[in-house]
Amino acid sequence: MPVVEAVSFSIAAGRTLGLVGESGCGKSVTALAMMRLLPMPPARIDGGRIWFDGVDLLALATPAMRQVRGDRIGMIFQEPMTSLNPTLTVGYQIAEVLRLHRGLGAVAARERSIEMLRLVGVGAPERRFEQYPHQLSGGLRQRVMIAIALVCHPDLLIADEPTTALDVTIQAQILDLLRRLQREMGMAILLITHDLGVVAELCDEVAVMYAGRIVEQGATAALLAAPRHPYTAGLLASSPRRTPRGRSCRRFPAWCRRPASAAPAAASPSAARAPSSAAAASGPSSSRSAPGTPRPAGTPRREPRCSSWPGSRSTIAAATAAA
Repeated sequence: MPVVEAVSFSIAAGRTLGLVGESGCGKSVTALAMMRLLPMPPARIDGGRIWFDGVDLLALATPAMRQVRGDRIGMIFQEPMTSLNPTLTVGYQIAEVLRLHRGLGAVAARERSIEMLRLVGVGAPERRFEQYPHQLSGGLRQRVMIAIALVCHPDLLIADEPTTALDVTIQAQILDLLRRLQREMGMAILLITHDLGVVAELCDEVAVMYAGRIVEQGATAALLAAPRHPYTAGLLASSPRRTPRGRSCRRFPAWCRRPASAAPAAASPSAARAPSSAAAASGPSSSRSAPGTPRPAGTPRREPRCSSWPGSRSTIAAATAAA
């Protein structure tokens, strides 16, 4: 059963790409596949390439991939309480990365780990170094996860829901921290999130994922201002906002809800719940231009994948298959 199909994106050094979509659409599976952390079996990668600095990660032997993972590519996992080992101090877990990838001794690894804790904003780092994960607050555990991911100064950081379950104040601090560290280290960031507000604040580009495929991708400001795919428009319309008393909140459009029983669609997974092109044109994103319309010079390419829009990738693929 395909879980993720035809996913393609690139991230330049110093840039941030946001990967957004509903739960179960394949965001975390994509990140774990990039890190080659999917359990095999039952998972299987049938095709494609994962290029990193000119090297296909899928072609690397396990020991070589282990050298890349944690060193040149760091990852912040969704839930720090389940990602950190509860039987080891947080200092040991940070220092372990330095011992494995930098060959440092115990004293040098401790000093670098304490320095990293200080860099990510952990107060009294010498004391926190000796503590266990359950002794830290949620915000501190998240900072420890960031310290582990960044202690080797990676070229790429994959941040999978780094602000989940954090209050608004701590969330803002974590986002400011990621932005500052990115400026200092020049790393690329893949940010996986449900929060479009986080995307608008932190990301240079955004890719919208649905049913295991990227359905729309482009510059953040342009995509949020004028979405071209009906699912993207539905995500934006479902964002919470202040509503005057007596007026109902806008709900996620019916055609954007996951059907109870979805049969495989030849052209597009969203075909069963997307409106016709005529209906979509009168919907929440009627200001967009149809796919295939010539774009002004310098405008980033934005090509939706949708069966309801003539000229989109799914429609062209279906027509080619029919021919």
